[in-house]
Amino acid sequence: MRAYNLYLAWLVALVAMLGSLYFSEVRGYIPCELCWYQRILMYPLALVLGIAAYSDDIRQRRYVLPLSILGMLVSVYHYLHQKVPGLAEIKPCAQGVPCNTQYINWLGFITIPFLAFVAFTLITGLLLLRRR
Repeated sequence: MRAYNLYLAWLVALVAMLGSLYFSEVRGYIPCELCWYQRILMYPLALVLGIAAYSDDIRQRRYVLPLSILGMLVSVYHYLHQKVPGLAEIKPCAQGVPCNTQYINWLGFITIPFLAFVAFTLITGLLLLRRR
């Protein structure tokens, strides 16, 4: 199973990228500022992990983990911004869609930032479990 962790991480990044494009381009959900930061961190992962998986790069952690860990932090902050009303007053988005807007709210807790957090966490976990 560990031999396929890099491919699985790439698949997670690819699905997350395509999912974000689906939400914005097909469903018409306008991304807020924090959503853009998450996209900035996720989209390169789809490309870089694909190249690393194809070439079986054993040093991919050096350039992938900083992006995925930072993406986890941004996603957690965004999720808390949506779910904890007091945080919305700390830094409101300056333009466009407010960052506390919840386009989806499946089962009462699954929002787009939650999905991004799960993707970043899966990528980080899969890379940390991979053999050196």
